[in-house]
Amino acid sequence: MAYVFPVYNEAGNIELLHRTVCHVTGALADRYDFTFTYVDDGSKDDSASCLQALADADHRVTVIELARNFGHQTAVTAGLDLVDADAVIIMDSDLQDPPQVSLELITRWQQGYEVVYAQRRSRRDTTFKKFTASVFYWVLRKIASVDIPRDTGDFRLLDRKVVEELRKFRERDRFLRGLVSYIGFRQTGVLFDRDERHAGTTGYPLSKMLRLAADGLLGFSVTPLRLISRLGYGISLLSFLGILYTAGVKVLAPETAVPGWAFTAIAMFFLGGVQITMQGVLGSYIGRTYAEALGRPLYTVSSVRTAVDQSTPVKTVLDRSVQSSDRSLNR
Repeated sequence: MAYVFPVYNEAGNIELLHRTVCHVTGALADRYDFTFTYVDDGSKDDSASCLQALADADHRVTVIELARNFGHQTAVTAGLDLVDADAVIIMDSDLQDPPQVSLELITRWQQGYEVVYAQRRSRRDTTFKKFTASVFYWVLRKIASVDIPRDTGDFRLLDRKVVEELRKFRERDRFLRGLVSYIGFRQTGVLFDRDERHAGTTGYPLSKMLRLAADGLLGFSVTPLRLISRLGYGISLLSFLGILYTAGVKVLAPETAVPGWAFTAIAMFFLGGVQITMQGVLGSYIGRTYAEALGRPLYTVSSVRTAVDQSTPVKTVLDRSVQSSDRSLNR
C-alpha cells in the first residue's frame, strides 16, 4: 500500500503530516506494508531538507525531487510513475485531506472497488472559493463527456490496475480526476469534511485554479467548439430580426426612423468582440494540440532519494516516464 504526496512549499506541514499518517496507518501495519512517496515540485522553502530528514528517519519514505515546478497534477503523475503497490492513495500535503479518511478508502477497496474517491461533504474555504467550485462542477457535469463526481479532488485510492492504465495517458494539460473517471472500473465515493490548511499558503491561487478549470473543461468536452456555431446562429437570427424591424419601421412609420449610425457602431463592436472570443476558444484547443505534438516529457527529475545510506537511481522513474510517453506516441 503506497501513499503519494505532492509537495510545494509545505515545510510547515511535512513533519506533522508524516507523523499523523504513520499513526493512522499503524492500525493496519500487520496487514499491509506501507510506503510513502513525497514529490517535491520545485519548492522554494525548506521542504527539500524536511523531506530528506523524513527519508533518513523512516526507510519507507521515498522523495522524488523534480527539477523545477511542473504543477500539482504533474507532480502526482511523477509519484504514480514510480510507486509499485497493490493500491495507491493520493493525498495533498496541507492536511486539508484528513489522513484518517484514507482508512475508509482502504475499507471500500477491500470490498472490491478499484477507485475510491473522497467526496467533500463540507469544506472550510472562503465563500468565493466555495462559489467558484460549485459553478465549476455544475458546468463540468453539464458539458463533460464523462461523469466526473462533484466536489471531489485528487484525494482518492487507485488500485494497481487503474494506476497502470493511468500511466498510458501522457497528455500535458492534465486533469487527473477526469482521467480516472474516463478510465472506468468500479468506482465509489466516501464522504468527508475537509479541514482548513494547517500552515503555509495555498499552492493554488486563482490563476492556477482557472487553468485547472480550463484543463477540465477543454480536456473532456468539445462543447465550447459547438457553442461557437450556436452563438453564430443566434447572432444571425438577431441580425435577421433587426433587418425585419428596420424594414417595418421604414414602411409603417417612416417619420420615426432615426439614422442608425449608433446601432451600427455598437453592432460592429459586439460582433468584433464575439469573433475575438471565439478565436480565443479555438486558440486554446489549437495550443493544446501543439503542446501534445511536441512530445516533450511531462517532467524532469533532479533526484530520487531515500535514506542517506541507500540509493535509488533517477533512471527508474525517468525510464517509466519515457516508456509511457513512447506508448502514447505509438498509439
